[in-house]
Amino acid sequence: MATGLSAIFMTNRAALLRFLRARGAGEDAEDLLQDMWMKLEAKDLGPVSDPLPYLYRMANNLMLDRYRSSSRRERREQDWAGGAGGVMADPSEDVPVDERMILNERLEQARAALRSLGPRVELVFRRFRIEGVGQRVIAEELGVSLTTVEKDLQKAYRAMLTLKQKIDTE
Repeated sequence: MATGLSAIFMTNRAALLRFLRARGAGEDAEDLLQDMWMKLEAKDLGPVSDPLPYLYRMANNLMLDRYRSSSRRERREQDWAGGAGGVMADPSEDVPVDERMILNERLEQARAALRSLGPRVELVFRRFRIEGVGQRVIAEELGVSLTTVEKDLQKAYRAMLTLKQKIDTE
């Protein structure tokens, strides 16, 4: 039996679905509600003074985050395709084999450096820098403070800078 916010969510699920569709979520509305449910179940939220407006705000924020992430991904793909004259080309075609091997080695060094910082730091870095997810969203997903996410990113940036300096001196 659902209690608290989960119970209010279940009672108002149809209205939240209509809200998301009216706000432009379209086919993603069901997925967004599933994400919302998972977040509600994963977090131990204390009492919320206005639970229904809280749920509507949460739904809207999830929709906006998904839209922003999608927009960033499309922009990256367009920028990458634009550099190839509008034709999606294999970026490794113009790179000699020996240089590709060096680049792959450096990529593995970067991955190893991030792994050494722990799974959370690695995940935060990947979600923020590669997937384009906002820091607040990452904090909510992981159930940590925004400051923790910022500190994890600082650790990752320091590790990447140290690695770059090491490579530059080789």
